[in-house]
Amino acid sequence: MTVKALIFDFDGLLMDTETTLLESWRWEWRRHGLELDPTGFFAEHGGDANEARYIALAGAVGAAYDRESSHELRMAHRAALNAALEPAPGIVEWLDRAAELGLRLAVASSSHSAHVLALLERAGLRGRFEVLATGEEVAAHKPDPAVYLLALERLGLPAAEAVAFEDTAHGVAAARTAGLRCVAVPNPHADHARFGTADLLLTSAADLPLDEVLAGLES
Repeated sequence: MTVKALIFDFDGLLMDTETTLLESWRWEWRRHGLELDPTGFFAEHGGDANEARYIALAGAVGAAYDRESSHELRMAHRAALNAALEPAPGIVEWLDRAAELGLRLAVASSSHSAHVLALLERAGLRGRFEVLATGEEVAAHKPDPAVYLLALERLGLPAAEAVAFEDTAHGVAAARTAGLRCVAVPNPHADHARFGTADLLLTSAADLPLDEVLAGLES
């Protein structure tokens, strides 16, 4: 069936906000004279996983830890890092070609709309996307398919007429459960071996032109 829409995850795919998240936490640990162990840092689900991270830091720092101050300083540091982000390599070229092909574009993210919208606006990408579906609008985060089903509902399309693009294994699981074909472009912190259910696995959006990506899904 003809592809009519492309649905993109946001964090780690359109922009490398996964690295700025990790770096903000490393910075906060170092502010206390400590080093963050990144093992298991990235959650196996979408949405906010920071509560456990604050608990771990509080346990390492001890009674002197000020959660409110820690959060404010870390968020300010991450905002500064995010302000310098550009779209991931190859993404703008894909979006340009999608426009030329008349494909409709959507974002399906487990993150809050305020986060997604602010960074899309800053990168000059907001106007590219007809539909946004975000984490606070659904009852469960990826790997639950809810946010993809919401994006499809807003597009008014069946899953067979859209393709998802994801950077995490749980994101691929969400897309596939929603009935979508899925192209995986793992973020720098993801294990490529865990993307076996993706229809196509790339190392970067710059690997292939969009036409070849879509043709590869039909082969």
